[in-house]
Amino acid sequence: MPQPRPYKVALNGYGRIGRCVMRALYERGAEAGVEVVAINDLADMASLEYLTRFDSTHGRFPGQVRSEGDCLMINGDCVKVLRSATPEGIDWAALDVDLVLECSGAWHTRADGQRFIDAGAPRVLFSQPMASETDVDATVVFGINQQVLTGTETLVSNASCTTNCSVPLLRLLDEALGLEYISITTIHSAMNDQPVIDAYHAEDLRRTRSAFQSIIPVSTGLARGIERLLPELGGRIQAKAVRVPTVNVSCLDITLQVKRDTDAREVNRILHDAALSGPLKGLVAYTELPHASCDFNHDPHSAIVDASQTRVSGPRLVNILAWFDNEWGFANRMLDVAEHFLYVVNQQSKQA
Repeated sequence: MPQPRPYKVALNGYGRIGRCVMRALYERGAEAGVEVVAINDLADMASLEYLTRFDSTHGRFPGQVRSEGDCLMINGDCVKVLRSATPEGIDWAALDVDLVLECSGAWHTRADGQRFIDAGAPRVLFSQPMASETDVDATVVFGINQQVLTGTETLVSNASCTTNCSVPLLRLLDEALGLEYISITTIHSAMNDQPVIDAYHAEDLRRTRSAFQSIIPVSTGLARGIERLLPELGGRIQAKAVRVPTVNVSCLDITLQVKRDTDAREVNRILHDAALSGPLKGLVAYTELPHASCDFNHDPHSAIVDASQTRVSGPRLVNILAWFDNEWGFANRMLDVAEHFLYVVNQQSKQA
């Protein structure tokens, strides 16, 4: 998508997703349509520099990183570092940014988003699903519904990593086979809302337990998230999730009751063709090799179908397995949505 200059964005929150977004941007190089000009995070400068340079999951940053005054210097670019615990603590307008990428995960309602707008942010893209569908102007899964963006939106959600993985596959198989009922189990890597050793957690007693000593069932809003994007499947989806003792890469175990007879060969052909030459090329990948989860670390796809695990029983009960890097794939989709969103904004402003 051509544009006269890279769009300027700010990162609010510089944790796992914020740092992956930054790294993905620089790994894209000249293809990147946005540039980060500011970070808002409460961590000290030494920590921000260090955690940008070195990452236990994704390796060393492929460039030069150093701190200089209030700038995090990345490949010679000054990324201004700000420290505010609240959206209104920053004059976003003074930063002259086109978009704020909210990567802290701390804000979930329209009222929260409006605090950014009232403080001068022109628009906000959230790295998490919002509390309800009405809390944003649009929830976008790139490759599925980015065309809903008109350029007039101010609050947009990038959905979740599991929604980005599941929705393309469900839409594809619904169009090809027809879906009656859906049951999904998310097998997800440990996250930073779990303790390394047993410790108190205000919301969920299971998450008081050590992340690296147990498989831990947790709550999930995946079914609700899918229904927001694919309302025609409403009332026919159930989902559950477990956290497992790995640091990255997750998978979805998806069971589908379909409307016509099929077999594993046909299901895999549908998935193969869509991944290699169809509309999901670049977003969904396909493999028949005997992989383990670590093989997909740093994989930018939203979903990687493991065709070796496809099963059909009945012959209308279909089960598939899809891997996804819950950090890297999601961060890349967030950049895709940001670039498309700002391109549409730019086109809309030209027509106004």
